[in-house]
Amino acid sequence: MRNILFLLIIASVFACKRQPVALKSHFSSENTPPVPDYSKPECWAALPTKLDSADAIPKKSNLKDEQSKAKVDVFFIHPTIFTKEPQNKYDWNADVNDNQMNQNVDNSTILNQSTAFNGSCRVYAPRYRQAHYFSFVTENQEDKTKALGLAYLDVKAAFEYYLKNHNQNRPIVIASHSQGTVHAVRLLKEFFDGKPLQNQLVEAYLVGIGVQPNSFQNIKPSTSPEDFGGFVCWNTYAQGYYPTWYDKGLNTALSTNPLTWKLDETFAPNSLNKGGVGPKFTMYPNIVDAQNHKGMLWINKPYVKGRFLLKAKSWHIADINFFYMNIRENVALRIESFMKGKK
Repeated sequence: MRNILFLLIIASVFACKRQPVALKSHFSSENTPPVPDYSKPECWAALPTKLDSADAIPKKSNLKDEQSKAKVDVFFIHPTIFTKEPQNKYDWNADVNDNQMNQNVDNSTILNQSTAFNGSCRVYAPRYRQAHYFSFVTENQEDKTKALGLAYLDVKAAFEYYLKNHNQNRPIVIASHSQGTVHAVRLLKEFFDGKPLQNQLVEAYLVGIGVQPNSFQNIKPSTSPEDFGGFVCWNTYAQGYYPTWYDKGLNTALSTNPLTWKLDETFAPNSLNKGGVGPKFTMYPNIVDAQNHKGMLWINKPYVKGRFLLKAKSWHIADINFFYMNIRENVALRIESFMKGKK
């Protein structure tokens, strides 16, 4: 029964095709939400000093939240949750004072994604005026650039506040998904690439957007599980599937297999999958296999009873969920390598 329930939920939530809401107005700098004040805890989805969704542990696991003794920080930039019809006057960017939006962020990405890092890192995740999902599908490049630009201003401001008030020269992991990765790439270029702060970079987990191998001048793709100071990236699709946007950068993107942490196209069986999180934040062992293929991460259908019922082609929303335990263990390994390397 539990597996059937899993299938029903995952088919409708993880694998659904988003129906983009078409925003009717153009971006206007005179109609943007209030600027967040990052000195206020409520402008953060996660802080080590408050009880939040980043402190959670998956059900049916023996994991622990180890933030209190972690020697490394993770700055986590969440993906797009602003996908539906705007419920207030702000169309292109979400308001960080919107309680319902904040609950949606906390109960989805903060719970299911950022917690993969709480075994080795203190978790910092800013709320920000995320761009609406329509920004990624509109043909109006000016609207897209301005909406994403506004969102990045918040991410940058949050990171600067974090550096000044929280970091204290501690090593840093950058982690992100989807829209968050768009901002993370820009953040790495501005603050880390070829700059003194690069010496504090443990690793960048840039997931859910096609990041090119040569995106940075000095930060290189990692090629083994214990590499540090570099970046990894993957985008998850069904075996044999090519999305319509494949030739628009995904075909040349970096693809790291999160079951082996290598860049080759060797098939990794689901026996290497230490566990993914599914509905109700429950751990499922050996849930998927993985294989790099020309810029994509291909998987077969999740290994649960009734898997033949699944018809999904894009598994974007489960990019991190499916590889939760492998990510958690890999972060710890890279931190260990970083600490030894610095000594």
